[in-house]
Amino acid sequence: MPHLQDPHIVKLQRQLDAREAELRAEVHAIEVEKQDAPGSVPMSHVDDLGALGEQRTREAIRHAEQARDIEELRDIAAARARIDKGLYGECVDCGEDISLARMQAQPAALRCVPCQERYEASHRSVLRVDLPPGE
Repeated sequence: MPHLQDPHIVKLQRQLDAREAELRAEVHAIEVEKQDAPGSVPMSHVDDLGALGEQRTREAIRHAEQARDIEELRDIAAARARIDKGLYGECVDCGEDISLARMQAQPAALRCVPCQERYEASHRSVLRVDLPPGE
């Protein structure tokens, strides 16, 4: 049984709520930005190849930011499911309690610090920039 007490969980849920609201606003802003971007409006085009390259780079970065935000929203939903099941604050790898300090810093944390370090060491990230759909 995780060590988190109800007052801790309530505070952490508030953190999750606030972060979820921020992420939803950011995802929405990116969607609006995509609709207003040159090339999405009929008869809109960029004449300069340098400007076109810069525009595509910006779009790719925004697309990557949106993908990251959506992934974090999924993590928040998973944390809420763990709260409902009574598993919130329990490491998914070793079953030990995740420290309160870690949970306060990362309310959607799945793993304790030692297990997270092992996970990151065995799952090295590869920098990847996906092009927006239609590219």
